[in-house]
Order: sequence, then structure tokens, then C-alpha cells
Amino acid sequence: WLTLAATAYNLTRAAGHLASVFHARARTGTIRRHLINIPARIATGARRLTLHLPQHWPWEADFADLWTATGQRMVT
Repeated sequence: WLTLAATAYNLTRAAGHLASVFHARARTGTIRRHLINIPARIATGARRLTLHLPQHWPWEADFADLWTATGQRMVT
């Protein structure tokens, strides 16, 4: 369990560093609230998954930076 907890902590901190300068210094709970537990809806169509984010979500730019830093393409 300790190894899994340490891995989860390190992955969360790495995601924070990739997202923005604010999230690089933020606590783990803040990163979880802002970037991991996102208010989104998943839809499928044409064999693709689409993630529908809220329109006026305050951390949309940080999430987009994290998404593109991991090698994904953000389609708007």
C-alpha cells in the first residue's frame, strides 16, 4: 500500500508541474480538486471518446496544458 500511495502522490505532483506554475506549488488536494475531479461528461461517437468540459471552467487552460503535455491532442 505504501508503494501505491507514493506512486499516486508522485503522479499527482507531476501532473501539477505539467499543468501550470500555480499547480506546481499547490497541495495535492488542490490538484485533485482542480485537475483530476473534473466536472465533465464523456460522450462516444464515431468510435471516439469526447470529453465535454464546462464552458466557463476556471482551470480549463491548465487542464488543456496538462492534456497536451501528456501527448494528447485537444479538440475544441
